Amino acid sequence: MIPVRESEGASAWVLEALGFVFSEPSLCSAALTHRSAGAQHNERLEFLGDSILNCAVARMLYDAYPQADEGALSRLRASLVSGETLAEVAGELGLGEHLRLGSGELKTGGFRRASILADALEALLGAIFLDAGFEAAAKSVRRILGPRMSEMPAASALKDPKTQLQEALQARGFALPVYTLTAVDGEAHAQSFTVNCDVAALALGSVGHGGSRRRAEQQAAARLLALLPADIRGPL
Repeated sequence: MIPVRESEGASAWVLEALGFVFSEPSLCSAALTHRSAGAQHNERLEFLGDSILNCAVARMLYDAYPQADEGALSRLRASLVSGETLAEVAGELGLGEHLRLGSGELKTGGFRRASILADALEALLGAIFLDAGFEAAAKSVRRILGPRMSEMPAASALKDPKTQLQEALQARGFALPVYTLTAVDGEAHAQSFTVNCDVAALALGSVGHGGSRRRAEQQAAARLLALLPADIRGPL
């Protein structure tokens, strides 16, 4: 397999982006290596980094929102550690320029793929943890996610469309919406899902599309929310 990005500048980039210097450069190299590029890839580090990230963000939120309950804190954390957020952060930091990918992933633009970017960022946090411990990793988390946390909306505004739709219907005594997968198109590495969302009691339906079934369901729920009468959709 052929690495798509040389990692000579990776150490300097990690210092600039994450504020950390590895004492074991091999950990940094592994964190930036996708499984398509070799056996020493970043999946185990990503598994570890995911836990480190969740713990560090939970502590940040616990300290920053002393009056928030468990549900609000959970929604805030979910927003900060979501794959979409991590991919955006990784993209802003230029992580893709330092990834090592196999030739196949290079041809399909893997260094821009959200899931690969998010996983690599988590892997880097796992590598920092192994190299210098939890506080060093948590410091990097605060560095990259602290600014986003300060710009977050109220926790109540972070409920995903499916949750909002479910709560709106339940509060008015309606049955839950029914989601039906109607189509899966595209190659395995770039599939598109189509989902119908129906609320029979209101004779309403919508269609959502996305790169995963979950995203398609969320889009369909958001579209159906917009169709709800104001007295059902409004403040509960």
